[in-house]
Amino acid sequence: MTVAEHALGFVEDGHVVGLGTGHAATAFVRALAERVRGGLRIAAVPTSEATARLAREVGIPLVSLADHPALDVAVDGADEVDPALDLVKGYGGALVREKIVAGAARRFVVLVEGEKVVPVLGSRGKLPVEVVPFGAAVCRARLEALGVRPVVRLEDGAPMVTDNGNWILDCGVGPIADPPGLEHAMRAIPGVVGTGLFLGMADVVLVDDGGRIETRVRAGRGA
Repeated sequence: MTVAEHALGFVEDGHVVGLGTGHAATAFVRALAERVRGGLRIAAVPTSEATARLAREVGIPLVSLADHPALDVAVDGADEVDPALDLVKGYGGALVREKIVAGAARRFVVLVEGEKVVPVLGSRGKLPVEVVPFGAAVCRARLEALGVRPVVRLEDGAPMVTDNGNWILDCGVGPIADPPGLEHAMRAIPGVVGTGLFLGMADVVLVDDGGRIETRVRAGRGA
């Protein structure tokens, strides 16, 4: 059983499901579509236009957060997971919508491979931050003052534009000593829309450790 198939155990008939963005989320969407074709009745809220296109292609019915502001479960990947189940996300560029959907869900389930498990957030060296293009220069300067190294993410030689019409600054970091403090300082910068720090949000993390699925549950949250 793959980690995506394992995550299907958190989805029940009648659920409204948040669908993440990226490789792990894509595998889950395809696995979920198999269940839908088999009769499972669900609706889904995608975190990106790419995920929405895929969901339509494979026959998953979509709804909006306007119609369903409270979700039963959201399933997504992550770029880093620390021992407390805090995350870094956003390498796929959908961090703001992913955070909104995760925050709207009663349960947030995260799928990762073993290499994404780190001792300290920031260990992989990059923290994405979404910014308003008008204020990108100001955001860059303020982020540099916090000790990180922001670089505009490019696509075909131009700044990559998110589904929200914003830019991504990939901030070079080392192990982050105080993730909540850094999150607070970054969010206080005018023009910063959101960061890739997902703190206290994951309820369950499923780790694919060479084909063996390990379930990690945040303290106080039931699996």
